[in-house]
Amino acid sequence: MEISRETVVVVLAVAALAPLLADLPRRVRVPVVVTEIAAGIIVGPQVLDLAQPDAMLETLAQFGLAFLFFMAGMEIDPANLRGRPAELAARGWVASLALGMAAAFVLWSVNGIGAPVLVGLALTTSALGALVPILRDAELADHRVGRLVLAGGAAGEFGPIVALSIVLAVASGEPWRTVLLVVFAVVAIAAGVVATRARPPRVVRLIEATMHSSGQLALRLALLLLGVLVVLAGSLGLDIVLGAFAAGFIVGLVARGEDAHDFHVKLDAVGYGFLIPIFFINTGIGFNLDALGDLGTLVLVPLFAVLFLVARGLPAWLLTRAELVERERTALAFMTAAALPLVVAITEVATETGRLSEDDAAALVGAAMLSLLVFPLVGTALLKR
Repeated sequence: MEISRETVVVVLAVAALAPLLADLPRRVRVPVVVTEIAAGIIVGPQVLDLAQPDAMLETLAQFGLAFLFFMAGMEIDPANLRGRPAELAARGWVASLALGMAAAFVLWSVNGIGAPVLVGLALTTSALGALVPILRDAELADHRVGRLVLAGGAAGEFGPIVALSIVLAVASGEPWRTVLLVVFAVVAIAAGVVATRARPPRVVRLIEATMHSSGQLALRLALLLLGVLVVLAGSLGLDIVLGAFAAGFIVGLVARGEDAHDFHVKLDAVGYGFLIPIFFINTGIGFNLDALGDLGTLVLVPLFAVLFLVARGLPAWLLTRAELVERERTALAFMTAAALPLVVAITEVATETGRLSEDDAAALVGAAMLSLLVFPLVGTALLKR
Protein backbone atom coordinates (compact mmCIF):
# COMPACT_ATOMS: atom_id res chain seq x y z
CA MET A 1 0.00 0.00 0.00
CA GLU A 2 1.46 3.35 -1.05
CA ILE A 3 1.96 6.22 1.34
CA SER A 4 0.05 9.38 0.42
CA ARG A 5 1.43 12.57 1.94
CA GLU A 6 -1.69 14.39 0.77
CA THR A 7 -3.87 12.05 2.87
CA VAL A 8 -1.82 12.77 5.98
CA VAL A 9 -2.17 16.52 5.40
CA VAL A 10 -5.94 16.17 4.93
CA VAL A 11 -6.22 14.13 8.15
CA LEU A 12 -4.19 16.69 10.10
CA ALA A 13 -6.37 19.46 8.69
CA VAL A 14 -9.51 17.60 9.79
CA ALA A 15 -7.98 17.08 13.25
CA ALA A 16 -7.37 20.83 13.53
CA LEU A 17 -10.85 21.77 12.26
CA ALA A 18 -12.79 19.24 14.36
CA PRO A 19 -12.64 21.18 17.68
CA LEU A 20 -13.64 24.39 15.82
CA LEU A 21 -16.60 22.65 14.19
CA ALA A 22 -17.63 21.08 17.49
CA ASP A 23 -17.57 24.53 19.12
CA LEU A 24 -19.74 26.33 16.57
CA PRO A 25 -22.71 28.07 18.22
CA ARG A 26 -25.73 25.79 18.03
CA ARG A 27 -28.47 24.45 20.25
CA VAL A 28 -26.98 20.95 20.21
CA ARG A 29 -23.31 20.61 21.16
CA VAL A 30 -21.60 17.90 19.11
CA PRO A 31 -18.81 15.96 20.93
CA VAL A 32 -15.49 16.34 19.13
CA VAL A 33 -15.18 12.55 18.73
CA VAL A 34 -18.39 12.50 16.68
CA THR A 35 -17.12 15.45 14.64
CA GLU A 36 -13.84 13.64 13.89
CA ILE A 37 -15.55 10.48 12.64
CA ALA A 38 -18.15 12.42 10.65
CA ALA A 39 -15.45 14.60 9.05
CA GLY A 40 -13.44 11.46 8.25
CA ILE A 41 -16.47 10.05 6.42
CA ILE A 42 -16.85 13.30 4.44
CA VAL A 43 -13.20 13.51 3.30
CA GLY A 44 -13.03 9.74 2.75
CA PRO A 45 -13.36 7.79 -0.49
CA GLN A 46 -17.15 7.41 -0.23
CA VAL A 47 -17.91 11.17 -0.26
CA LEU A 48 -15.28 13.75 -1.30
CA ASP A 49 -12.46 11.24 -1.88
CA LEU A 50 -9.82 13.60 -0.49
CA ALA A 51 -8.21 10.94 1.71
CA GLN A 52 -7.54 7.27 1.17
CA PRO A 53 -6.45 4.57 3.65
CA ASP A 54 -2.69 4.04 3.34
CA ALA A 55 0.18 2.46 5.22
CA MET A 56 1.27 5.58 7.11
CA LEU A 57 -2.28 6.46 8.16
CA GLU A 58 -3.00 2.89 9.29
CA THR A 59 0.19 2.84 11.37
CA LEU A 60 -0.62 6.17 13.02
CA ALA A 61 -4.19 4.96 13.62
CA GLN A 62 -2.87 1.85 15.38
CA PHE A 63 -0.79 4.08 17.64
CA GLY A 64 -3.93 6.12 18.23
CA LEU A 65 -5.90 3.00 19.16
CA ALA A 66 -3.22 1.99 21.65
CA PHE A 67 -3.13 5.51 23.11
CA LEU A 68 -6.92 5.59 23.37
CA PHE A 69 -6.86 2.56 25.65
CA PHE A 70 -3.80 3.91 27.45
CA MET A 71 -5.72 7.09 28.29
CA ALA A 72 -8.78 5.02 29.22
CA GLY A 73 -6.62 3.13 31.70
CA MET A 74 -5.39 6.40 33.16
CA GLU A 75 -8.99 7.55 33.68
CA ILE A 76 -9.54 4.69 36.13
CA ASP A 77 -9.09 6.33 39.53
CA PRO A 78 -8.73 3.81 42.39
CA ALA A 79 -10.59 6.29 44.58
CA ASN A 80 -13.65 5.68 42.39
CA LEU A 81 -13.30 1.92 42.78
CA ARG A 82 -14.29 1.99 46.42
CA GLY A 83 -17.47 2.73 48.34
CA ARG A 84 -21.10 2.85 47.29
CA PRO A 85 -20.56 4.36 43.78
CA ALA A 86 -18.10 1.57 42.93
CA GLU A 87 -20.45 -1.09 44.27
CA LEU A 88 -23.33 0.27 42.20
CA ALA A 89 -21.10 0.57 39.13
CA ALA A 90 -19.88 -3.03 39.41
CA ARG A 91 -23.37 -4.41 39.93
CA GLY A 92 -24.66 -2.25 37.10
CA TRP A 93 -22.04 -3.50 34.65
CA VAL A 94 -22.73 -7.15 35.50
CA ALA A 95 -26.42 -6.50 34.85
CA SER A 96 -25.47 -4.70 31.62
CA LEU A 97 -23.43 -7.71 30.54
CA ALA A 98 -26.44 -9.99 31.05
CA LEU A 99 -28.80 -7.63 29.21
CA GLY A 100 -26.34 -6.93 26.39
CA MET A 101 -25.61 -10.60 25.80
CA ALA A 102 -29.31 -11.50 25.92
CA ALA A 103 -30.18 -8.80 23.37
CA ALA A 104 -27.28 -9.77 21.08
CA PHE A 105 -28.15 -13.46 21.13
CA VAL A 106 -31.80 -12.69 20.40
CA LEU A 107 -30.74 -10.68 17.33
CA TRP A 108 -28.30 -13.43 16.33
CA SER A 109 -31.00 -16.11 16.65
CA VAL A 110 -33.14 -14.33 14.04
CA ASN A 111 -30.11 -13.79 11.75
CA GLY A 112 -30.08 -10.09 12.52
CA ILE A 113 -26.37 -9.91 13.37
CA GLY A 114 -23.21 -11.99 13.60
CA ALA A 115 -20.66 -12.25 16.43
CA PRO A 116 -23.24 -11.96 19.25
CA VAL A 117 -20.63 -12.10 22.02
CA LEU A 118 -18.67 -9.14 20.63
CA VAL A 119 -21.86 -7.18 19.92
CA GLY A 120 -23.06 -7.92 23.46
CA LEU A 121 -19.77 -6.64 24.87
CA ALA A 122 -20.00 -3.48 22.76
CA LEU A 123 -23.42 -2.80 24.28
CA THR A 124 -21.87 -2.77 27.79
CA THR A 125 -19.30 -0.04 27.10
CA SER A 126 -19.28 3.57 28.28
CA ALA A 127 -17.70 6.72 26.86
CA LEU A 128 -15.84 7.78 30.02
CA GLY A 129 -13.19 9.74 28.13
CA ALA A 130 -15.87 11.73 26.30
CA LEU A 131 -18.13 12.14 29.34
CA VAL A 132 -15.43 13.67 31.58
CA PRO A 133 -15.13 16.93 29.58
CA ILE A 134 -18.93 17.05 29.14
CA LEU A 135 -19.42 16.82 32.92
CA ARG A 136 -16.70 19.41 33.55
CA ASP A 137 -18.15 21.86 31.02
CA ALA A 138 -21.60 21.46 32.61
CA GLU A 139 -20.09 21.84 36.12
CA LEU A 140 -21.48 18.43 37.09
CA ALA A 141 -18.27 16.53 37.85
CA ASP A 142 -18.75 16.97 41.61
CA HIS A 143 -22.51 16.47 41.51
CA ARG A 144 -23.72 13.21 43.06
CA VAL A 145 -24.97 12.11 39.64
CA GLY A 146 -21.64 13.09 38.11
CA ARG A 147 -19.75 10.91 40.58
CA LEU A 148 -22.01 7.95 39.76
CA VAL A 149 -21.51 8.59 36.03
CA LEU A 150 -17.72 8.52 36.50
CA ALA A 151 -17.86 5.32 38.54
CA GLY A 152 -20.17 3.69 36.01
CA GLY A 153 -17.93 4.86 33.18
CA ALA A 154 -14.90 3.28 34.84
CA ALA A 155 -16.75 -0.04 35.07
CA GLY A 156 -17.95 0.38 31.48
CA GLU A 157 -14.37 0.62 30.28
CA PHE A 158 -12.53 -1.78 32.56
CA GLY A 159 -15.09 -4.60 32.31
CA PRO A 160 -15.41 -4.73 28.50
CA ILE A 161 -11.65 -4.53 27.94
CA VAL A 162 -10.89 -7.43 30.26
CA ALA A 163 -13.85 -9.42 28.91
CA LEU A 164 -12.77 -8.76 25.31
CA SER A 165 -9.29 -10.11 26.03
CA ILE A 166 -10.74 -13.25 27.62
CA VAL A 167 -13.20 -13.77 24.74
CA LEU A 168 -10.50 -13.43 22.08
CA ALA A 169 -8.22 -15.80 23.99
CA VAL A 170 -10.94 -18.43 24.32
CA ALA A 171 -12.22 -17.95 20.75
CA SER A 172 -8.75 -18.59 19.37
CA GLY A 173 -9.30 -22.29 20.05
CA GLU A 174 -6.00 -22.46 21.92
CA PRO A 175 -6.65 -22.95 25.66
CA TRP A 176 -3.07 -22.05 26.54
CA ARG A 177 -3.83 -18.44 25.59
CA THR A 178 -6.01 -18.18 28.67
CA VAL A 179 -2.96 -19.17 30.71
CA LEU A 180 -0.96 -16.50 28.92
CA LEU A 181 -3.65 -13.99 29.86
CA VAL A 182 -3.05 -14.87 33.52
CA VAL A 183 0.71 -14.59 32.97
CA PHE A 184 0.24 -11.15 31.44
CA ALA A 185 -1.94 -10.07 34.38
CA VAL A 186 0.77 -11.20 36.82
CA VAL A 187 3.45 -9.31 34.88
CA ALA A 188 1.28 -6.18 34.73
CA ILE A 189 0.55 -6.33 38.47
CA ALA A 190 4.24 -6.79 39.21
CA ALA A 191 5.06 -3.81 37.00
CA GLY A 192 2.44 -1.77 38.84
CA VAL A 193 3.89 -2.69 42.24
CA VAL A 194 7.42 -1.78 41.09
CA ALA A 195 6.24 1.49 39.53
CA THR A 196 4.37 2.61 42.64
CA ARG A 197 7.06 1.64 45.16
CA ALA A 198 10.39 2.07 43.39
CA ARG A 199 11.34 5.74 43.37
CA PRO A 200 15.11 6.04 42.84
CA PRO A 201 16.17 9.54 43.96
CA ARG A 202 18.16 10.20 40.78
CA VAL A 203 15.27 9.22 38.52
CA VAL A 204 12.81 11.32 40.55
CA ARG A 205 15.19 14.28 40.36
CA LEU A 206 15.59 13.87 36.58
CA ILE A 207 11.83 13.59 36.09
CA GLU A 208 11.31 16.87 37.93
CA ALA A 209 14.25 18.57 36.19
CA THR A 210 13.19 17.54 32.67
CA MET A 211 9.44 18.10 33.04
CA HIS A 212 9.71 21.44 31.25
CA SER A 213 12.82 20.82 29.17
CA SER A 214 13.70 18.77 26.10
CA GLY A 215 14.45 15.70 28.25
CA GLN A 216 10.78 14.91 29.11
CA LEU A 217 11.84 11.81 31.07
CA ALA A 218 8.41 11.21 32.62
CA LEU A 219 6.71 11.20 29.23
CA ARG A 220 9.37 8.94 27.72
CA LEU A 221 9.10 6.44 30.58
CA ALA A 222 5.31 6.33 30.19
CA LEU A 223 5.63 5.71 26.45
CA LEU A 224 8.27 3.03 27.13
CA LEU A 225 5.91 1.22 29.50
CA LEU A 226 3.14 1.50 26.91
CA GLY A 227 5.38 0.01 24.24
CA VAL A 228 6.66 -2.81 26.47
CA LEU A 229 3.21 -3.95 27.60
CA VAL A 230 1.71 -3.65 24.10
CA VAL A 231 4.55 -5.73 22.63
CA LEU A 232 4.31 -8.22 25.51
CA ALA A 233 0.56 -8.62 24.99
CA GLY A 234 1.06 -9.10 21.26
CA SER A 235 3.88 -11.59 21.81
CA LEU A 236 1.66 -13.65 24.11
CA GLY A 237 -1.05 -13.78 21.46
CA LEU A 238 -3.31 -11.36 23.36
CA ASP A 239 -4.89 -8.24 22.00
CA ILE A 240 -2.66 -5.17 22.19
CA VAL A 241 -5.44 -3.04 23.69
CA LEU A 242 -5.11 -5.00 26.94
CA GLY A 243 -1.44 -4.06 27.13
CA ALA A 244 -2.23 -0.42 26.41
CA PHE A 245 -4.97 -0.32 29.03
CA ALA A 246 -2.74 -1.97 31.65
CA ALA A 247 0.05 0.53 30.93
CA GLY A 248 -2.35 3.45 31.33
CA PHE A 249 -3.69 2.09 34.60
CA ILE A 250 -0.15 1.67 35.99
CA VAL A 251 0.90 5.16 34.93
CA GLY A 252 -2.31 6.52 36.43
CA LEU A 253 -1.49 4.87 39.76
CA VAL A 254 1.89 6.59 39.86
CA ALA A 255 0.84 9.97 38.49
CA ARG A 256 -1.96 11.12 40.80
CA GLY A 257 -2.59 14.45 42.47
CA GLU A 258 -1.78 18.06 41.71
CA ASP A 259 1.94 17.33 41.32
CA ALA A 260 1.18 15.27 38.22
CA HIS A 261 -0.93 17.94 36.52
CA ASP A 262 1.75 19.03 34.06
CA PHE A 263 2.50 15.41 33.18
CA HIS A 264 -1.18 14.74 32.42
CA VAL A 265 -1.30 17.85 30.24
CA LYS A 266 1.60 16.51 28.18
CA LEU A 267 -0.03 13.10 27.76
CA ASP A 268 -3.28 14.79 26.75
CA ALA A 269 -1.34 16.75 24.14
CA VAL A 270 0.23 13.62 22.63
CA GLY A 271 -2.95 11.56 22.82
CA TYR A 272 -5.88 13.91 22.25
CA GLY A 273 -3.85 16.43 20.29
CA PHE A 274 -2.29 14.01 17.80
CA LEU A 275 -2.70 10.24 17.87
CA ILE A 276 -6.28 9.63 19.07
CA PRO A 277 -7.89 12.06 16.58
CA ILE A 278 -6.06 10.26 13.76
CA PHE A 279 -7.58 6.97 14.93
CA PHE A 280 -11.13 8.38 14.89
CA ILE A 281 -10.67 10.23 11.59
CA ASN A 282 -9.23 7.07 10.03
CA THR A 283 -12.30 5.22 11.35
CA GLY A 284 -14.47 7.69 9.46
CA ILE A 285 -12.39 7.34 6.30
CA GLY A 286 -12.82 3.58 6.43
CA PHE A 287 -16.46 3.75 7.54
CA ASN A 288 -18.69 1.63 5.31
CA LEU A 289 -21.23 4.32 4.47
CA ASP A 290 -22.70 2.18 1.70
CA ALA A 291 -23.75 -0.37 4.33
CA LEU A 292 -26.24 2.13 5.73
CA GLY A 293 -27.93 2.11 2.33
CA ASP A 294 -29.12 -1.38 3.13
CA LEU A 295 -32.46 -1.20 4.93
CA GLY A 296 -31.61 -4.05 7.30
CA THR A 297 -28.37 -2.35 8.42
CA LEU A 298 -30.04 1.06 8.65
CA VAL A 299 -32.75 -0.32 10.93
CA LEU A 300 -30.05 -1.65 13.25
CA VAL A 301 -28.77 1.87 14.01
CA PRO A 302 -31.75 3.11 16.09
CA LEU A 303 -32.22 -0.41 17.44
CA PHE A 304 -28.66 -0.52 18.75
CA ALA A 305 -29.07 3.00 20.19
CA VAL A 306 -32.10 1.81 22.16
CA LEU A 307 -30.19 -1.29 23.27
CA PHE A 308 -27.36 0.91 24.59
CA LEU A 309 -29.95 2.69 26.70
CA VAL A 310 -31.51 -0.57 27.88
CA ALA A 311 -28.25 -2.45 28.56
CA ARG A 312 -26.38 0.40 30.25
CA GLY A 313 -29.07 2.84 31.33
CA LEU A 314 -31.71 0.53 32.75
CA PRO A 315 -29.45 -1.08 35.42
CA ALA A 316 -28.23 2.37 36.51
CA TRP A 317 -31.84 3.59 36.74
CA LEU A 318 -32.99 0.58 38.77
CA LEU A 319 -30.00 0.35 41.13
CA THR A 320 -30.06 4.00 42.28
CA ARG A 321 -33.61 4.13 43.57
CA ALA A 322 -32.38 4.72 47.13
CA GLU A 323 -29.72 7.29 46.13
CA LEU A 324 -31.39 9.60 43.61
CA VAL A 325 -34.73 11.15 42.82
CA GLU A 326 -36.41 10.01 39.60
CA ARG A 327 -35.21 12.93 37.48
CA GLU A 328 -31.60 12.33 38.56
CA ARG A 329 -31.93 8.58 37.98
CA THR A 330 -33.19 9.23 34.46
CA ALA A 331 -30.30 11.63 33.78
CA LEU A 332 -27.85 9.04 35.10
CA ALA A 333 -29.36 6.36 32.85
CA PHE A 334 -28.98 8.49 29.73
CA MET A 335 -25.42 9.63 30.48
CA THR A 336 -24.25 6.14 31.45
CA ALA A 337 -25.63 4.78 28.14
CA ALA A 338 -23.49 7.10 26.00
CA ALA A 339 -20.88 5.10 24.11
CA LEU A 340 -18.47 5.42 21.19
CA PRO A 341 -14.69 5.23 21.75
CA LEU A 342 -14.63 1.62 22.96
CA VAL A 343 -17.34 0.62 20.48
CA VAL A 344 -15.12 1.88 17.68
CA ALA A 345 -12.13 0.05 19.14
CA ILE A 346 -14.03 -3.22 19.67
CA THR A 347 -15.50 -3.17 16.16
CA GLU A 348 -12.03 -2.38 14.78
CA VAL A 349 -10.57 -5.41 16.52
CA ALA A 350 -13.57 -7.60 15.64
CA THR A 351 -13.60 -6.76 11.92
CA GLU A 352 -9.82 -7.20 11.63
CA THR A 353 -10.13 -10.71 13.08
CA GLY A 354 -13.07 -11.49 10.79
CA ARG A 355 -15.51 -12.07 13.64
CA LEU A 356 -17.80 -9.12 12.83
CA SER A 357 -19.14 -8.05 9.45
CA GLU A 358 -18.53 -4.52 8.23
CA ASP A 359 -22.29 -3.94 8.00
CA ASP A 360 -22.82 -4.81 11.68
CA ALA A 361 -19.78 -2.73 12.63
CA ALA A 362 -21.14 0.27 10.69
CA ALA A 363 -24.51 -0.05 12.44
CA LEU A 364 -22.88 -0.29 15.88
CA VAL A 365 -20.61 2.71 15.31
CA GLY A 366 -23.50 4.73 13.86
CA ALA A 367 -25.65 3.93 16.91
CA ALA A 368 -22.79 4.80 19.27
CA MET A 369 -22.34 8.15 17.51
CA LEU A 370 -26.06 8.78 17.95
CA SER A 371 -25.89 7.84 21.64
CA LEU A 372 -22.96 10.17 22.35
CA LEU A 373 -24.67 13.00 20.48
CA VAL A 374 -28.09 12.67 22.15
CA PHE A 375 -27.85 10.92 25.54
CA PRO A 376 -25.47 13.35 27.39
CA LEU A 377 -27.54 16.24 26.05
CA VAL A 378 -30.71 14.74 27.56
CA GLY A 379 -28.93 13.93 30.83
CA THR A 380 -27.45 17.40 31.37
CA ALA A 381 -30.76 19.03 30.42
CA LEU A 382 -32.58 16.98 33.06
CA LEU A 383 -30.01 17.88 35.74
CA LYS A 384 -30.12 21.60 34.94
CA ARG A 385 -33.89 21.84 35.11
